[in-house]
Amino acid sequence: MIRAEELTKRYGDRTVVRDLGFTVHPGTVTGFLGPNGAGKSTTLRMLLGLDAPTRGRATVGGRAYADHPAPLTEVGALLEARSLHPGRSAFHHLTALALTHGIPRSRVEHVLGLTGLSEVAGTRVKGFSLGMGQRLGIAAALLGDPGTIILDEPVNGLDPEGVRWIRTLLRSLAAEGRTVLVSSHLMSEMALTADHLIVIGRGRLLADTSVAALVRESGGASVRVVTPEAERLRGLLPGARIVTEAPDTLRVSDVDASRIGRTAAAHGVPLYELTPQTASLEQAFMDLTHDSVEYQGATA
Repeated sequence: MIRAEELTKRYGDRTVVRDLGFTVHPGTVTGFLGPNGAGKSTTLRMLLGLDAPTRGRATVGGRAYADHPAPLTEVGALLEARSLHPGRSAFHHLTALALTHGIPRSRVEHVLGLTGLSEVAGTRVKGFSLGMGQRLGIAAALLGDPGTIILDEPVNGLDPEGVRWIRTLLRSLAAEGRTVLVSSHLMSEMALTADHLIVIGRGRLLADTSVAALVRESGGASVRVVTPEAERLRGLLPGARIVTEAPDTLRVSDVDASRIGRTAAAHGVPLYELTPQTASLEQAFMDLTHDSVEYQGATA
């Protein structure tokens, strides 16, 4: 279990993380989301003891990361995949880490196989692609067979097969009862991978909820309606939120498709299309964090 209690981090007069509190439970994949500048990286660094909080406390498994006698066997983390010696091979990089904790060579070989790096185990990592570097970083995180996994943008540089592989891996680790915390900007991937979400903006907690609940509460669900009598139908749906997408096309919210269909039938309004539109996690995230975005581009 990962727990943050009133975490606050200041750099001079700038507060990057403010009174942040959340709990990451075992057995689930928890997505850690937020726009650029939200304080995600700083929070992860505080969880791992790399940055000291100005105030508050961060624990993994009930104690601070630095208090674990063998941290690799308790917490596996990937914050920066390229933080390794370019002249070492993948095998020697992992072996050097293993020797610090008495981890056997068999485990090194196991994680190389698990991450698809067995065939390049003897290759110097300076020749690795970004995706191969990510795989090696994940192998290092799994080296001690830890009960807690913390990964920052693990799918960066991975091809579609690699993205599907990491998705399956994360869900299997959670199914084993491990605590899995994953930071990502890819909302489509989080929608497929995560069970729970922690969303922050400008260093503050914005949401601590399930994927389904965040999408549902965003109010993004709607119904696409195509009819030659769009304006007439609009007047027959009091209380609905209606956006005109085209002269014959409406996007209707706060009223379900069955009511729209019954209303149209009762008043003789022909319908060419009546399609429920499922809200996306991306839209829900954008709506939630709109006021927390540090840099907003203008549309052309």
